[in-house]
Amino acid sequence: MRVLVYGFGPYQQFRDNITARVIKSLPRSPEQITKIFPVRFHRQQFIAVLDRYQPDVILGLGQSSRRHINVEIQARNRRRAGKTATLTPILKRGARFLPTTLKIRAGRSVRRSKDAGDYVCNYSMYVLLDAITQDCRQVRLGFIHIPHNWDLDKAVKLVARILRICVRRN
Repeated sequence: MRVLVYGFGPYQQFRDNITARVIKSLPRSPEQITKIFPVRFHRQQFIAVLDRYQPDVILGLGQSSRRHINVEIQARNRRRAGKTATLTPILKRGARFLPTTLKIRAGRSVRRSKDAGDYVCNYSMYVLLDAITQDCRQVRLGFIHIPHNWDLDKAVKLVARILRICVRRN
């Protein structure tokens, strides 16, 4: 079984991204593939990794300004290049929402969210979920938003625990 864990590099005012630090700190395992994407609306960067590695499970990590870690349960067909930019659909004829397919149970301190935002995190989820659906792939995808100022050790332990559970389920 192959598990793809992805996150993002620095963007806007952030010189680093907690998701890149979490990924670099995760214990290595033979079934785990890691990828740190640049923060940009570029569909092919996500699809190329999906095609190349053909994972069974995808766990996306995104940095947020929220106060709590959030498990995202859907991606919305919307994007915005900046805070003042106009919202536009990711796919003009795409579904309004696409549900995540990986059930993540992470404990009481983690909240569930129906709003992954309208930036590149949501975009990556939507693009990957759409490709998985269109190609009838048997890939489970989940996504976690981690606050930018969260304790790195706690975040690494949480993500490592979620990955262990994902591997055991298959």
